[in-house]
This record gives sequence, C-alpha cells and structure tokens, in this order.
Amino acid sequence: MPQKRTRSQNGTRENGTTRTSHTNKRGKSDLSSPHPNARQAEEFGIVLRQFYPPEISNERCQAYNDGTLERPMEALNRVCEETVDARLSIRPNAAVVHWFKSDLRLHDNRALWKAYDVAREHSIPLIALYILSPEDLIAHLSSPARVDLTLRTLGQLKRDLSELDIPLYMETQGKREDIPQRIVDLCQEWGANHLFANIEYEVDELRREAHLVRLCVENGVAFDVLHDTCVVPPGLLHSQQGKQYAVYSPWFRAWQCFIMDNLNYLEVSEEPGSNPGNARKVFKDLFASEVPAAPDNKQLSDEERERFRKLYPAGEYEALERLEKFLEEKATEYDDMRNSLSKQSTSLLSPYFASGSLSARTAVAQAKKANKGQLDRNDLGFVSWISEVAWRDFYKHVLVQWPFICMNKCFKPEFTDLEWEYNESNFRAWCEGRTGFPIVDAAMRQINTAAWMHNRSRMIVASFLSKDLLIDWRRGERYFMEHLIDGDFASNHGGWGFGSSTGVDPQPYFRIFNPLRQSERFDPDGDYIRHWVPELRDIQGAAIHDPYERGAGDVAEKNGYPKPIVDHATRRSIALERYKSAADGKSK
Repeated sequence: MPQKRTRSQNGTRENGTTRTSHTNKRGKSDLSSPHPNARQAEEFGIVLRQFYPPEISNERCQAYNDGTLERPMEALNRVCEETVDARLSIRPNAAVVHWFKSDLRLHDNRALWKAYDVAREHSIPLIALYILSPEDLIAHLSSPARVDLTLRTLGQLKRDLSELDIPLYMETQGKREDIPQRIVDLCQEWGANHLFANIEYEVDELRREAHLVRLCVENGVAFDVLHDTCVVPPGLLHSQQGKQYAVYSPWFRAWQCFIMDNLNYLEVSEEPGSNPGNARKVFKDLFASEVPAAPDNKQLSDEERERFRKLYPAGEYEALERLEKFLEEKATEYDDMRNSLSKQSTSLLSPYFASGSLSARTAVAQAKKANKGQLDRNDLGFVSWISEVAWRDFYKHVLVQWPFICMNKCFKPEFTDLEWEYNESNFRAWCEGRTGFPIVDAAMRQINTAAWMHNRSRMIVASFLSKDLLIDWRRGERYFMEHLIDGDFASNHGGWGFGSSTGVDPQPYFRIFNPLRQSERFDPDGDYIRHWVPELRDIQGAAIHDPYERGAGDVAEKNGYPKPIVDHATRRSIALERYKSAADGKSK
C-alpha cells in the first residue's frame, strides 16, 4: 500500500479529468482554459492531441501548487484508504496475480514477492501478467530501442518464471482505456481475488491505478499497489518547513540520513520460489503465451536489432553482472572520471533501471556494502555514484509533488512563455548532428546510433538546443524519449529542465554552456569527437574542437562537415534577454 503522505511515465500527460471552471486561491479563474500557445504546442508535436487535451494553462499549474487541485498521488492514496476495509475482507480464491509493468525482474521486486507470499500462504497458484499497450507506447513516446529491450526482457522473464512453474500471460491491448476492465476480466476468469502491482508515478498511471483499485473492489478483487521503484518513496522527505525539496543537494542529504536511520528501506526482497499451486495443471494454457510483437511504428531494422542486442543484452542477470563488475572495477574512480566523454567510465546501467531489470534499491544496497556500509563518506567514487542513482528518486519525487510536469509543462511554468523559436532547419541540424559544433554533433550522432548518450553530452546538447538555438526545450525532450533505450520520463524531463534552466534544482537562468569550453574540458584530446564525427578524424590537436576557427576548415569542408549554424556569443546575448523577460513576466 502507498505511504499515507506520498505519489506519469515516459512522457505521460494530463488525461481523463473533467475540466471545470473555478477560481483558485490567487483569484485566477477558468482553470480549464488552455495555455495561449496551445496551438503552437500542438502544431510542433509537443501535445499529442490523439490522447490529451490542449496544453494546460499556467494558472492550472499553480492550482496544483497551492492545493486547489488534488494531485494524482493524493487521489490514489485517498482511494486506497477508502477501500481498505473492503479489500481486507476479500479472501483468496483460486489464484493470485502479479501485474508486471516496468519492473521486469524476479530479484528485489516487492509486489511480486508479496503476491508470491500470499499464494504460498494459501497454497494456490501465482500467475504473472503483462499487457502491451501500443497506444501507451505512442503516448509515452517510447523509442523502438526501448520497446525492443522490453520485449527481449519479457522473453527472458518468461523463461525464468517457467523454471519456477509460474506462467507469464502476455497480450496486446488495443485501447489503453480498456486495460483496467481487461485486468478485472482476467482475474475473474482465473478465479483470482488478489492482484498486486508496483506503483508507477506518472500521472496517467496513477489515475489508472486509482480507478482500478475501486473497479477491482466493485468486482470482488483486492488490488494492492506497492512502492518499489524508489529507494525512499515519494512523500517521506520534507524540508524543515515541511515542504517537498526542489533543490537536489539538501534533498540528497535528507535522503542519505533517512536511509541510514531506516535501513529497512534498503532491504532487498527475496525472489519467488516454485509456484505453490499446481499451475502446470490448472493453468497449463497460460504457459504457451508468447511475447507480443512490437507494433509496426516501433519496429527496428534487422541491423539495429542485432546491434542493440549486442550493446544491451536483456534481463536481470546481465544487469546484476554489470552492476557487480562496475562496483569492482570502476566505482572507485567514478568521481574523477564520470564526466570523461572519451572513456567508458560510467556503469551503463540506465537501460536496466528504465526497463525494471534492476532496482535502484539493489544498486544502492550493493554500492553501500562495497563502500564499507557508508552512503556519505569513505570512498568518494562510491558516494558519487550513489548520488547519481539517487537522482532517479529525486526526479520521481518531483513528479509526485508537481504533476503538471507530466503535462508538457516545466517546473517553472512561466518559462513556457519564453519567446521560443521553431526553426525547422536548425532543429533538423541538431537532430542529425550537423550543427557545425563538433561536441554537439558527436553527441547527437551517438544517440542516433547507440540509442544512448553520456550524461555530460545530454547536458551539452540540451543547453545548445534551448539557449543557442532557442528552440522550445520540449522538442528536445521528445526527441530524446523517441530515441533513447533508457528513456525514463522523470529523469529525461529533469535533465531537460536542468539543461534549459526551466526545471527544479535551478541554476541561474543565465548559465549557458559554451560548446567549445565543454568540448575542451570533457573531450580534451578529441577522441569522442573523432569516434562519432568521421569527417573530423584527420584533424589533430585543439583544432578539432573548432576547425573553422583554428585553421582546419579546409579539411572539415573537404570532408563535408558543415560550418556553425549560429554564432554562440550572439545567441547567448539573445538568450539572456529572453530568459530575463520570461522571468520578469514580460514575454509575449
């Protein structure tokens, strides 16, 4: 069950609410009115009108901030509290069901363990369920690479469960709105009175779960949702003023202290054992269930499929092996090397966190153990890496407290009003890695080839898009989600909030990355650039960072490398002016 004081995914937006006109505490009225730039947001693919209403107003965002509108996590908590007696009165029947979502693992899966424990207590079969929703994949901007990893992971999960005589039933559900009723129907078909799942913190998912809790009770099924994704569930950390932290550093200190005072939050759940019921006999047909096929619009080419299988083998065994290897071989140097673009010094575990093959809790517990039981001292490499994992918790806590960020808005809604540009030629150049800024182009070609990008590179290209090109940051946010194999809505949105200076943990709005300085500092020898931008491989020395200004323009031009599409100094001045106008409330 959710914590009393706590909790959209991969790009989820506001959906399924009744829009009413009323006045908030600041006297603003008509909260149902869309943002003035809603047409523009729809025209450039920011708001997916196939699934969602127009872009919400800044006033509606404020209504969430001041408590006029109930947050989705609050609604789920309320429904769980209102139905607790009814759910507790439901007795187990012929089976127990665990609903897999973005928790595709046996190891350290709290809802799965709880479902298994109930099945074992009553000697009845455990059934695992997974439903693929093509509409969710579109609405959540899931990349073909991530869909492929999910489906490959399901294949491994099915084999692992089968060895325990636990069936994994999988199907594709055409209409996302039909999923709750379909789950109820399946539970009734199987005689399952108990359903378990882990909470996903995005708006669509929280509202679906609140609806499903009540729908299940009405049909004689007890649906229990558990906190599992975060090490510390949202809602448990507050400032001295009793508020949710909006800055990472004090939040992280509170997170460290909370865990050290409550070590049970790092206790890793056991894996399920053999199915306590005779599922092979009673539910034998479910074992024949096949992994669903990727929808046509999420298909990879044969070459891409093979490449990603080699780069990112599927499943929790691969994830746990990578974790162990990283902690043994690279973690102690992580703080010194984590920003190096030319060396592989990171853990490359983000695809496994995103798909749920590895829990953040397991990662932190293992790192703490390797660091002699410490979270905040001893080896700075371990502490630094633990902090990076903790960012995932932080951004999910932000989702819960400020749900409008799942609705195409930033933490500072006033920056929605900044005078953004929608230059298609510049946007295509950014997407293709042909801006004439070598470090930017190397990073964009990396994501286009490997479906992954170094975190430092993500910050560089986000700053460049939003501040050098002054293109609406939400277009970059969407591009990342549609191309990354580790696309996680909360982390991606948080990263873009940082890069565009519109989000939580804000740096001053005038912090604008200089691509040349970033290149010289984090790829000093130019090896990262040479790897991803072959047109510049023949250029030696510092000229590779800015070939047209450092005497290597003839080589770059001969090999077809473009000249810079903007002048950084000029664009920096324009960005400063526009950000200041937006902050002062003077934008158009």
